[in-house]
Amino acid sequence: MTAEIDGDFVVFLIGASFNSKLRLASSFLDVGGRRGMKYMLDYLVAHPEKGLLAYEMGHPTIVQYWRSFEHLEAFANNEDDPHVAAWRQYWRRVGRSGRTGIWHETYLVKAGQYEAVYGNMPARGLGKAGRLVPFGEGSTGRSRLGEAPA
Repeated sequence: MTAEIDGDFVVFLIGASFNSKLRLASSFLDVGGRRGMKYMLDYLVAHPEKGLLAYEMGHPTIVQYWRSFEHLEAFANNEDDPHVAAWRQYWRRVGRSGRTGIWHETYLVKAGQYEAVYGNMPARGLGKAGRLVPFGEGSTGRSRLGEAPA
């Protein structure tokens, strides 16, 4: 199987680093505690109009698929959504102490400029954000990316 998704989309990677084993409880609170990432993701799932298509929870990295950068940016900056409060709390609690680190990366993906393979797997990643479809006859990674043979 492979994955298909209509149009352009965004892949957003985000993670945290608890840099002091002695301060794990503080680090958990630094990244939002019960109002942290899982809370935000549950909120986004309950509000599909916000643009989150799917996510994969991992440690230390969470992978998110968004309909557009505009959706991601709107969620990040909207005072009525849970992100702004968590972001402000992080900087109030941690500042530049180094106790707890956060990072993210954002990738803008053009329609058809991706490749995904699923063998004996339920929908994961992009397959959850879009849909799983069978490979075409003679399908290759290069052809799924729309690339001409080398």
